[in-house]
Amino acid sequence: MAGTVPGGKAAATTNKKKYGADFYARIGAMGGKKGRTGGFYANRELARVAGAKGGRISRRTKKTV
Repeated sequence: MAGTVPGGKAAATTNKKKYGADFYARIGAMGGKKGRTGGFYANRELARVAGAKGGRISRRTKKTV
């Protein structure tokens, strides 16, 4: 039963049995190690410019006369 709470718990139990009790800790660590702190963290000016562009884009519909 994919997509249900009991199904998820069963899958977690199976994964832990097959791959070890630390299965989720290991796959989480893999993701954490891939990050290289780039993007906006590395370039504050780029973040400022991008935020200004986003702020100028209105999500409201244009009023017609």
